[in-house]
Amino acid sequence: MSAEFLDCLQHKYAYVAIGEFKPGRFAEAQRLYEKAVSTYKQGFKGAFLLQKPNSDEGIAVIMWEKIEDMEANQSEIAQAILEQMAPLFSQPPVTDFYEVCSEIGAYPEETPSLES
Repeated sequence: MSAEFLDCLQHKYAYVAIGEFKPGRFAEAQRLYEKAVSTYKQGFKGAFLLQKPNSDEGIAVIMWEKIEDMEANQSEIAQAILEQMAPLFSQPPVTDFYEVCSEIGAYPEETPSLES
């Protein structure tokens, strides 16, 4: 089997955290989240921070090539940043790992034909 085919069969993993911050603390938590994520290197595939409109509720999704990659990226710097974030939560977030079973990219927009 070709390496390209085997790469297609390899699934990514998502670390997901769902939580709510104390009133008015989301922006500070966002800054810390972005700072922590910027330290990730090996196996890091991207991150999203979602905020429910007009609330302090959010979902963080961090994509990894392998679960072990997240463990390998647990530096003292990242850990210190996450410790600064902990008191901003109204209660501890719910966290878990998920296997990415399907990934669908955006379809290119149709361009107008010159023959029209």
